Amino acid sequence: MSNLIFKAKVGKKYAIYLPQRVVKALDLKEGERILMRISGNTLIIEKLEDPIQLALTGKKFASLTPEQVKAISLEEQEKYIKDSP
Repeated sequence: MSNLIFKAKVGKKYAIYLPQRVVKALDLKEGERILMRISGNTLIIEKLEDPIQLALTGKKFASLTPEQVKAISLEEQEKYIKDSP
């Protein structure tokens, strides 16, 4: 996405209403969460992806069989037991 610049106004109780073009550019839906960061005197707003939706529809970079998950789980449990007092 290219750099877009928008103006907004701070309303009652310091509410910031996003312009419709911002909502469309970020594909925001009502109730979705955003991340706000301050860098110097700059406010940065980022869309937070829903982790469940991301897991269902996002790009997959690895895959495990149930047997592999079980084997890894057993290995980690053994490490935990050995390290416990």
